[in-house]
Amino acid sequence: MKPKATNESQLSFYSSFEEQLNHQHPLYVLSNRINWKQFEDAFLKHYSDKMGRPGKPIRLMVGLLILKHVRNLSDESVVEQWSENVYYQYFCGEKSFANGSPCEASELVHFRHRIGAEGVELILKESIRVNGKDGAEEEVTIDTTVQEKNITFPTDSKLHQKIIAKCQSIANKEEVDLRQSYSRTVKKLRYLLRFHRSKQQQKKARKATKKIKTIAGRLVRDLERKLTTEQLAEYASLFELFKKYWHKSEATNTRSTVYMSRMCNV
Repeated sequence: MKPKATNESQLSFYSSFEEQLNHQHPLYVLSNRINWKQFEDAFLKHYSDKMGRPGKPIRLMVGLLILKHVRNLSDESVVEQWSENVYYQYFCGEKSFANGSPCEASELVHFRHRIGAEGVELILKESIRVNGKDGAEEEVTIDTTVQEKNITFPTDSKLHQKIIAKCQSIANKEEVDLRQSYSRTVKKLRYLLRFHRSKQQQKKARKATKKIKTIAGRLVRDLERKLTTEQLAEYASLFELFKKYWHKSEATNTRSTVYMSRMCNV
């Protein structure tokens, strides 16, 4: 059912947020720059006029969704912090301090399903409008000091797997029929590599590492036999790098290992 209109004419016993809060606070400023009425007009169509219990105010639900993404919080955390943070409450439309929880965390999930992709897109458009010139910039500078990195230590087995993947990619691109792709075999061997620290499974893991290295060499040689002269010239530097690393011992230096890893990602 449509949310009930709040009675803003009734004054609180305590002073209002307008008098208490710092008007320079980012959330206070952002709250007064967002066009909240457009959300009311756009989302009221998703509510019934007569059936069901009254829903939570749309301003509250939209505000919680924005705070969730601005502060990188979970649904449970943003609901919990709302009852403790007066700036959160003002941002979501409260005029004075409110006790208790604004809603259940699951209601945010239901609200997202209610407004759908169009509603989320509308919220995104408003955030871009509010950012003004910053939202129109082609490049954004972000500090990723504490951000999780999509990197991994380049071990021998991982680099040999990259050689295999690169050879398979070249074969598909040049429409070369390999003698064997080894896709399923490598998948099984990768599973055995997970136990390289287990005393009972170390022997199997070492055998899997050697097998992956052997497969990498086979694929490189198979491609060299079946590619044309022009194609070999195109991939000559890459094949040379593959062979150079394949013949290296496990004591290869870190610089060449990292270079090899980057080349395989190209």
